[in-house]
Amino acid sequence: MKLDAKTVYAQSSDIKSRAYLEYRRDMKRKAIAELEVRGWLESLLRKTYNKKSITIEKYGGDRFLWFLRGGGVTQEPDYVVRGLDSEDIFFELQYANEEMGYYDFKRSKVGTKKRNEKKRIPKQNLKFLYLIKSTPKYAILSPEWIIENGVEKVAAAWGSREVYAISNDSLKTQLKSDKALEEIWSTINIKNHILDFQHQKIENIKEGFSHLLQKVVDEEKIVQFLPRSLDSFFKVCFILDNINKTPLNINMWIVYALHFFNDKVTSEELYQILYSVDFLYSKALLTETELGSLVSFINSVKRKLKDFKRDDVAYRTSKNLSPIEDTRNIIFSINLLEDLTQDILFYYGDEYKDIELKPLEKIFENVDGIEQVYEFIII
Repeated sequence: MKLDAKTVYAQSSDIKSRAYLEYRRDMKRKAIAELEVRGWLESLLRKTYNKKSITIEKYGGDRFLWFLRGGGVTQEPDYVVRGLDSEDIFFELQYANEEMGYYDFKRSKVGTKKRNEKKRIPKQNLKFLYLIKSTPKYAILSPEWIIENGVEKVAAAWGSREVYAISNDSLKTQLKSDKALEEIWSTINIKNHILDFQHQKIENIKEGFSHLLQKVVDEEKIVQFLPRSLDSFFKVCFILDNINKTPLNINMWIVYALHFFNDKVTSEELYQILYSVDFLYSKALLTETELGSLVSFINSVKRKLKDFKRDDVAYRTSKNLSPIEDTRNIIFSINLLEDLTQDILFYYGDEYKDIELKPLEKIFENVDGIEQVYEFIII
């Protein structure tokens, strides 16, 4: 079981709660693109090599995990291509939001350099897929080509790292076009919009806390946290999360949080349960029994989500909530649910081979009718 990174995060994280939530969202943007583009790239390579046996898989630590709970990013390639006559080859995905003067590639990803050698050695069995966002344009570049045509410089956008900068004119010589990419970019843009839409829930929760606490002074209201209350339990978890503190009896808290779930749960209750579970899980080491209970909970929630979808494309769970907030709550819950699923497979999958969870092929795949939901939330 991969506990090193998890133990480090459980003890102390450099990413505090507020920044961490932003980090998770930002990391997910590239993951959305990687997972949506994978199938297109597989089809392209099958045509290029005339081999139907070619398959492409996500590679490395982020095969399951879109973000590291302790911060940072994996340095491994994004894809591995299998089914070629030769050995496997790897792909890095990069894209620009628009056409630019120069396109940067990290030197460390392009090639290696030994001591006392002036030139970098291009990495073998590696290619770069470069896309121009929301256009059908793409280029497949080799490390050799990047080194030969790039200018070495330090890029502020990459954290002042050393890069090879490829000019617009040079990249244009390699660009090709495939209209199929336009539909893929449409899906990516929809999912990014939904990602931001559900993330607004965090700001709404903070705003609610702000009003509640101000009433203590302005209106002499008493703030109470009640035992056996889901709302109080959630608020305690939210506060602890935002001050970067961990309950002493954290495993017991996880079991307690799971007991709040039932068949009559509303979207308001569901996101409170899932937020609490996600916060507690991220700082705990689970026993096999506790893990089994969490997996059973995740699968129960997935089944319950199907009951919440309505013909008008909104999610409806309560007459006391507006359709837009009901829908936001459900998508916020799905976002947490999918993160939990992938995280469990990454950290516990090696030890417990019979975990009854399937890895996600795409982000927000549990959102039923995602295009219709998107149309509903932008009205």
